[in-house]
Amino acid sequence: MKISVLPIIAGLCIGVLASLLMFFGNPGNMGFCGACFLRDISGALGFHRAGIVQYLRPEIIGLVFGAFLSSLFFKEFRPSGGSSPLMRFFLGIFAAIGALVFLGCPWRAWIRLGGGDLTAIAGIVGLFVGVFIAIMFFKKGYSLGRSKSVSKFEGLLMPIFMFILLILLITKFKFSENLPIFFSVKGPGSLHASVLISLIAGIVIGVLVQRSRFCTIAAFRDTILFRDTHLLQGVIALFVGVLVTNLILGQFNLGFTNQPIAHNDILWNFLGMVLSGMAFALAGGCPGRQLTLSASGDSDAGVFIFGMIVGAAFAHNFALASSGAGIGAYGAYATIAGLIFCVVLGLSSRVKG
Repeated sequence: MKISVLPIIAGLCIGVLASLLMFFGNPGNMGFCGACFLRDISGALGFHRAGIVQYLRPEIIGLVFGAFLSSLFFKEFRPSGGSSPLMRFFLGIFAAIGALVFLGCPWRAWIRLGGGDLTAIAGIVGLFVGVFIAIMFFKKGYSLGRSKSVSKFEGLLMPIFMFILLILLITKFKFSENLPIFFSVKGPGSLHASVLISLIAGIVIGVLVQRSRFCTIAAFRDTILFRDTHLLQGVIALFVGVLVTNLILGQFNLGFTNQPIAHNDILWNFLGMVLSGMAFALAGGCPGRQLTLSASGDSDAGVFIFGMIVGAAFAHNFALASSGAGIGAYGAYATIAGLIFCVVLGLSSRVKG
């Protein structure tokens, strides 16, 4: 087996930085989570009103900045789009819903496990099953179609959007007393490292993901389809980085109970990540990869990210999201609806020949 240096470095850095971000103030076992952090951004913008999860997460902003600068420096900024944008938007919605039923994106699944949270195992198995189902669709000709070149301005929209969020974060701007921008005063949204530390960590991760093409979903896909393990090595490195750093910092807590921002409903941890795994795979990558692509000019990835932001709002506005007490009142129904959507999409979106 050939050793792949860049994905391993990227995975190790993500793992170590995630643990350090927890040490400096981020929620436990949530050093860096694409789904949770996009949910916090959604809340800060007022798309949902769950007061405990509202914050403009600098890690997401920094990741986009880092990937954008890296793509410019290495001449890989290529504005493109137009590949089934509405389908990608709905995939983003259901990816977020599934992730918030489980309580974490694919990165956080490994971060949770690296912190000793054994409830994450069901989610990781579900993630694998979801990607495996998507691969069956790929083998039958599934495709969302080709993208095409678009204007540079369209390719710049995600970095511009993140720059606006950064200004709003730094100034703590409010449109009025009862209007956004909202900042949690308790709960997970109120727990965060300093803006500077979070931003720098995000930039470093953005550069590394852009250069290495690191993606937890592609790691499973490529291993199964092509017997190519170079990205899987990066995922293993992420887990090792989190585990070792947590042990050094005294942040490791092994068990199924009393885990931060997690529940131990095995069935819905599993099915939530089956849904997310399918949606991420059918759309072309995990949240970190989608953010990186959107920063590099891919507006289709940008549509998927905005779908996740809207999906997070749905999850909290309509009692779909889980909490430490268990899944939301309507989380099971939304998960089943999302699974049906993904199966229908996988069977219907085929390119002949």
